[in-house]
Amino acid sequence: MICGAAAITGLVFSAPALAGGVTAGTLIENTAVASYDDGAGARTINSNTVTVRVDELLDVTLTSQDPGPINTRPGDAVLTFELTNQGNGPEAFTLLANPAVAGNDFDVVVRSIAIDSNGNGVYDAGVDEILTAPQTTAILAPDTVLTVFVLVTVPDGASDRQTSSVDLTAEAVTGSGAPGTVFAGAGVDGGDAIVGTTGALATARGQLVVGVANVELVKSVVLRDPFGGTSAVPGTVATFTILARISGSGTINDLLVTDAIPDGTTYVPGTLALDSAALSDAEDGDAGAASDAAGITVNLGDVTADATASVTFDVVID
Repeated sequence: MICGAAAITGLVFSAPALAGGVTAGTLIENTAVASYDDGAGARTINSNTVTVRVDELLDVTLTSQDPGPINTRPGDAVLTFELTNQGNGPEAFTLLANPAVAGNDFDVVVRSIAIDSNGNGVYDAGVDEILTAPQTTAILAPDTVLTVFVLVTVPDGASDRQTSSVDLTAEAVTGSGAPGTVFAGAGVDGGDAIVGTTGALATARGQLVVGVANVELVKSVVLRDPFGGTSAVPGTVATFTILARISGSGTINDLLVTDAIPDGTTYVPGTLALDSAALSDAEDGDAGAASDAAGITVNLGDVTADATASVTFDVVID
């Protein structure tokens, strides 16, 4: 006969919590314990131990890491994404880039998909791993975050302000489907793999916008002859104006405006100017230089459309 009160307790093994919960393959063991007094003294007994192996949960997230549409021009461009293994077990993911998105003004050509091998978040040619078909990541531990680059080429025919989107899809190699779908025996240590809330399938969209800039030069001249008129005679001062118009939405790099001093004329020292601000004739720290032999040079540098710049200088007819 059992006398007195009996207390029953259980022992449960717990593992660190991950995005997908307890790590796949973890054994959760439970043994009940009863303690009592049977009149002859205190006693303790154990139940049998129940063991549950945690199945693998398949979950993934994928997001674009670009702050907005990538400003580009015809030629090569890079879209950046972040993939996270949200499951509780090691899993690889197959990647597929789709450039034919409804609503595109143009479709890019996908050259390849690359993995950020050195972890700096920037695509480094010759350093970052280019995936070969089928483009599949290495097996990623739970909660591993991976930066993925989609390398594309914008066609020559893309024009200013046109946009294009590329969809990148990541799918668990083990499988995907409706949440709760079971892949028997496909999980860690022969356990089952269960599709989580993401369906083990994620898609993120990267976007590009074309910024093309064009340069137009318009040159004009104003004459002032020695008699107060506008005749072109010896002694007439000719003021040349070169108007640079930059149109579109892109940026022009290293824009340099040059002009030769016309035969039969002589440059008037100290008359070179940019947007009415005087420039020195010498090759020094400012943007301009001028001489009879070399002509005029004005370095406008990097110019963002829409913008204009006006270069003026004087010559006298010999």
